[in-house]
Amino acid sequence: MIQKKINKTTTSETTSLPKSIQSHGLVYSDKFKRIERITAKFDGFNKEYFVSDFGEKSAVLVLCDNYVLLVRQYRLLINRLSFEIPGGKVDDGEAPKITAARECMEETGVKIDNLKPLIEYDPDLEYTKNHTYVFYSEEAEKKNSTKKIGYEWVPLHKCLKMIESGMITDSLSIIAIMAYKLNFGV
Repeated sequence: MIQKKINKTTTSETTSLPKSIQSHGLVYSDKFKRIERITAKFDGFNKEYFVSDFGEKSAVLVLCDNYVLLVRQYRLLINRLSFEIPGGKVDDGEAPKITAARECMEETGVKIDNLKPLIEYDPDLEYTKNHTYVFYSEEAEKKNSTKKIGYEWVPLHKCLKMIESGMITDSLSIIAIMAYKLNFGV
């Protein structure tokens, strides 16, 4: 009897739409994110969610002579520097393509042109709102500076090996590099 009830709940949750969705308002908010408590009412049970809204994100995969532009940034959850493509939060009223170019310039000093859409995705479909736009550009104007400021040009084939070996662990960068590989067969 208990087993049948557990299976019904699991099946209902994953195969049916809720009868209603109710927001209980924000439980936390700062300039980087908002967390909202939401209840979805299904037939026979309710499910509570705490949804983190980080806003939209935009990034760019920059390629120059088959080299990929990667930034190095400290990331708390891995407690080390991470290899990543340039990107960041889309500001209010800003087009995602403009965000990608701005973030690239801010993070690397590299000016890019002729951005083309590569992929759009949602990194999570249940607890995190962070729709992500990824562009690519093969037109980069390198900053005239001998001072290295936390970025590297890495051969594309090496980026693929870095993903395989766990040196690149950032999901955004992995998705962008693999989408490029899938679309352009490199």
